[in-house]
Amino acid sequence: MSLRELIQPDSGWLDAPTPRRVLWVAFAAGAGLAAYGFTVGFWRDPVMGAYVAVKLPLLIVLTLVCNGLLNGLLGLLLGTGLGFRQSLLALLTAFALAGVILGSLAPVTLLLAWNAPPPDSPGAQNAHAAYLVTHTLLIGFAGIAANIHLHRLLAVKSPTPAAATATLLAWLGGNGFLGAQFSWILRPFFGTPTLEVQFLRPDPLRGNFYQTVWNSLNHISGGFGVPALSVVVLILVIPIARAIQSNHQTKPQP
Repeated sequence: MSLRELIQPDSGWLDAPTPRRVLWVAFAAGAGLAAYGFTVGFWRDPVMGAYVAVKLPLLIVLTLVCNGLLNGLLGLLLGTGLGFRQSLLALLTAFALAGVILGSLAPVTLLLAWNAPPPDSPGAQNAHAAYLVTHTLLIGFAGIAANIHLHRLLAVKSPTPAAATATLLAWLGGNGFLGAQFSWILRPFFGTPTLEVQFLRPDPLRGNFYQTVWNSLNHISGGFGVPALSVVVLILVIPIARAIQSNHQTKPQP
């Protein structure tokens, strides 16, 4: 198998969810996310980078394991015709594509971390806020590409475009909500300058992911959080909506 097969799979990609293929796709996802994860934590400390290199792949494993039964049931109930193993391979393929994209950005984000103001500098708080939002946008970009790819895979197997779209949105809702909560529990990823380097916080269930992103966005936008958030949401939603519309108009033949 090759990365080209992962990025441009043939129409029978989901028909053969063999252990070898699933493991290879899982390895591609884990390797890309681990490389990118190291650069995320490196700004705070190289040890933090090693922690995040473990936690990003772990986040995907936890999300897929805990939502595995639900994802498989949704795939069947919403009419895609996918079984449990095919649903797992489809989602793993999307995560692997995101991992490959983020892994390819790792040299750039490593240089970003290397040249950012150090955590003990006077401008560390502003650097941390900008760093958080920058990586959130990069992860969002990779997520958009991955979900467009996932919709194409679903469109090949689904009897109708509506079934493919409904399944994609249902998977996005469940995996996104659970993944965000797991990301909060597994924090820190970026490493707050005023806190010590740790694998997990002593209070992992306190607060939530969405509030933290909002506070950072509001901070770097000078209090104009709502307009900034609206722009970010449009940037994330419009490409997905356009790609889904395009996939509906040009549904691949099995």
